[in-house]
Amino acid sequence: MDQITPIDSVSSVDRANGGAPRAPRPGLLRRLMRGFIFLFSYHFVLSRQSIRTVRAAGFRLSVRPTVFHPSFFISSERFAAFIDELDLTGKRVIDIGTGTGILALAAARAGAESVVAADINPNASLNASENARANGLGDRVTGLCSNLLAALAPRPLFDVIFSSPPKHAGEPRDLTDRGWHAGPAFRDVAAMFDQARARLKPSGRMYVMVSSDSDLDLFGRLFDKAGFRARVAREYSIFIEKFIIYELAALAMPQRGRPLSRR
Repeated sequence: MDQITPIDSVSSVDRANGGAPRAPRPGLLRRLMRGFIFLFSYHFVLSRQSIRTVRAAGFRLSVRPTVFHPSFFISSERFAAFIDELDLTGKRVIDIGTGTGILALAAARAGAESVVAADINPNASLNASENARANGLGDRVTGLCSNLLAALAPRPLFDVIFSSPPKHAGEPRDLTDRGWHAGPAFRDVAAMFDQARARLKPSGRMYVMVSSDSDLDLFGRLFDKAGFRARVAREYSIFIEKFIIYELAALAMPQRGRPLSRR
C-alpha cells in the first residue's frame, strides 16, 4: 500500500541543492526489479496496438497505442489526486507531457479556466483532446503536439504548470518508450524548466513529479539554473520507489539599473 507523506514531515530535502532530496543509488536487487518491470511494461502494456478504455482518477479515458497508460502506472492517478486538492479557479494552466490528458482533466476539474494538454507524441495530444470531449471538458482542455513548450507563443503567461516527465534516464527505444526514458542525462526534458520559467507568471507555480529513481541531484541543478525555488509538496511511497512532487516558485529577478544588494 502506498503512503502519503505530509509536506511538513518531509525531512530529506537538501536546501543547498534546489530543494531536491538526495537519494542513494538503488541496490542490485532493486535495479533488477526495475529492469524486469520495464521489460514487462514495455512488451505487454506500452507496446500494445489497440485502443483501450479505462477508468482512472474518476475519468473514463481512452488510451491510444504509444501513450502512457494511467491505470498500470499509478503515478498519474497520484498526481491527479494531488491536483484535486488545489484551487485552480480561473487559472490558465498547461500540462507538459500530458499522455492521455489525465492531469489536464484534473486541472479543469479543479476549476482551471483553460488548460493546454501538450505532448511531443502526436498520439497523446490527440488522445488528450478526445478524452477532454468524452469527459465534458472539451471547452476548457485543448490538446497540443509540442516538444515541451516550443510550439507555444511567448504570451499569454500561465498561472500553473504541471509536468510528470519520464522518470528514467537512458535512450528511448521508440516513441512508445519516450514515456519511460528521457534520454541520457534526461536530455529530452532538461530544457523544460528554463522554458517554463519564461512562460510562468511571477506569482505562478510549477508542479513536477519525479521518482526516487530519477537523478535528483540533476533535477535540483536544473531547478536552480532556471531560477526556481523548490520545495517538496508531496511524497508517495510504494514498494520499490517514491514519487515526489515538487512545487517550484520563481525567484525574484533583480531590477535593471539597480545594483544587487551585498551581504
